Amino acid sequence: MLSDISEFIQQNFLYTHPGYTILNTVVFGIILGIAVILIIKMFKYIKKDPKDLFIPLVPFIFFGSSARALVDNGIYPLVLWLVTPGIYILTGFAAIATLLISVYVEKKTKFDYRYFILIVGTMLCIPNILSINHLNWVTFFEVVGTWAVMTSIFALIGRKWTLLKDKFNLGILSAHLFDASATFIAIDFYGYGEQHVLPTALMNITGTAAVMFPLKIGVILAAIYVIDEYIEDDTIKNMLKLAIFILGLAPGLRDFLSLSIGT
Repeated sequence: MLSDISEFIQQNFLYTHPGYTILNTVVFGIILGIAVILIIKMFKYIKKDPKDLFIPLVPFIFFGSSARALVDNGIYPLVLWLVTPGIYILTGFAAIATLLISVYVEKKTKFDYRYFILIVGTMLCIPNILSINHLNWVTFFEVVGTWAVMTSIFALIGRKWTLLKDKFNLGILSAHLFDASATFIAIDFYGYGEQHVLPTALMNITGTAAVMFPLKIGVILAAIYVIDEYIEDDTIKNMLKLAIFILGLAPGLRDFLSLSIGT
């Protein structure tokens, strides 16, 4: 019985092979929701605004995504803590521990906790950066160029639209446009495959990964609008936005780096 349960968990949740199913997508979503609720309580306890971590957390996101990309390309070994969900658990706990330590250090020394987080995250990235011994600059600029064009369009729209005048909101959408750009270039031009359930279904229907752009734009703008319009608590509002930002940038960076390193 225990061996059957262990095998079920290994095959569906602790996998060392690519692939998402409806089951593990729902379960991971529930776990993420619980984690966000607990983190909101933490932010209220330490009296910090999640919005302040918009930039300081980027190195931690890069750390997790680049480690996963290095596994994809055989540079790092295929082990539990370097693939889903292990790498995200490891990165999440590292970020939370660093946040709590940084708040303590700030109280004792007055050193801005955001800089402390940024420095620690950057140091964590160094081994991953040094392990990247090749970049395909063609694919690099294909993704970056596509993302820059799409983001520029919405930056211009943001001059007239209140929702995107907020740089935090524009940054969230931009992160997801980066993810869409990496997916589009990787799948339509280099023969990569999609792992997630809904995007796979939509790509099968439309025949192109370009469908990621309207999907991302519609869902993210709707989510931001609902959060801004109906959530008054700033901690909850900004934590939800930070979570959405991470959910865009993390897979985007992973796909971007996997493609750039592997082609």
